[in-house]
Amino acid sequence: MADTATRTMIRTQGRKATVAFGGRRSGQRHPLVATAMVLPLAALLLFFFGGWDAVVTQASSVGVMLGR
Repeated sequence: MADTATRTMIRTQGRKATVAFGGRRSGQRHPLVATAMVLPLAALLLFFFGGWDAVVTQASSVGVMLGR
C-alpha cells in the first residue's frame, strides 16, 4: 500500500512555511508586477536584435484592426 500520508504532511508543511514567509497560496502574481518584470527584458531583446521595425509594424497593424 502506498504511503500517501507522509507525502501529504510534507506538502502541507511546505505550504505553511511559504505562507509564513509572506508568500501566497494561489501562486499568481499581480499583472503589474509581471509586466514590470518582463518589460526590461523585452527592451533589451528589442535593442540587441533590432526589433524596433517589427514592433512598429505590429502596432500599426493592430491600430488598423481596431480602427475598423
